[in-house]
Amino acid sequence: MQIVPFDANLGADVTEISLADIDDSDFNLIYDAWLQHSVLRIRDQHLDDNQLKDFSKRFGPLEYAPHGNVTEEERSKIPNPYVATISNVTVNGRPIGGLSNLETSWHTDMSYIEDPPTASLLYAVEVPGDGGETSFCSMTAALEQLPDDLRQLCTSIRIKHDAAHDSIGKIRNGHTEFSSPKDAPGVYHPAIRRHPETHKDALYLGRRQNAYVEGMSLSNSEATLDSIWEHVALPAHCWTQQWRVNDLVIWDNRIVMHQRAAFPNSQRRLMRRTQVKPRN
Repeated sequence: MQIVPFDANLGADVTEISLADIDDSDFNLIYDAWLQHSVLRIRDQHLDDNQLKDFSKRFGPLEYAPHGNVTEEERSKIPNPYVATISNVTVNGRPIGGLSNLETSWHTDMSYIEDPPTASLLYAVEVPGDGGETSFCSMTAALEQLPDDLRQLCTSIRIKHDAAHDSIGKIRNGHTEFSSPKDAPGVYHPAIRRHPETHKDALYLGRRQNAYVEGMSLSNSEATLDSIWEHVALPAHCWTQQWRVNDLVIWDNRIVMHQRAAFPNSQRRLMRRTQVKPRN
């Protein structure tokens, strides 16, 4: 197995490994590389849903995949409730997965809950010929880019992360639209969080849409967030994944954000995703 860093601010390829039968020694090397590089790409993997689930849970306990508003009884009937489908494919007029073919905003997965996932894993089953790339940006670099006064402000504010909309801006099942970010459902997180394993500080923004700075007037909140976001996802701090079938990408959800490019809806894209909960 080889770890080959990208010519970028983050990320590395892991080569010469089969994840279907990986041993503990190699996994530990992958885990350490993930902490060091924030994003890993492992190409030419052949994983069914069970193998993807089994590999993913080595990073920690799995988070249930978002299957909409389902009861525990309904979830128990899903063959792999920890594996989500991200796709624009429809069967009998109904989508088989989420997020369609549209561009997603820069975001952190499930930042609208108290304890968001630590790791996210995305595995390519079918990819379009055009578009659908996934870009990643370093939030440690974004923090370092902030002017001193803005960085100092970020040490003392909390930001509410909207739970009502997904990363393409669509209202989630069970939620209704609201007129002001102050009214958005969601949780507050500190604007700067310290990584519990690497002890690096990073901005933690979640998603720009309907974010709100606790205790500020709406106009001041919007101005503050706009100023912060000017320093996020600068080209020098990003890397873009050009997908191939059987690619697996793993990212540290605590320290990077990601964004997906749009692609023609006439072309199929089918991905499997798993998410890892924080360890106790």
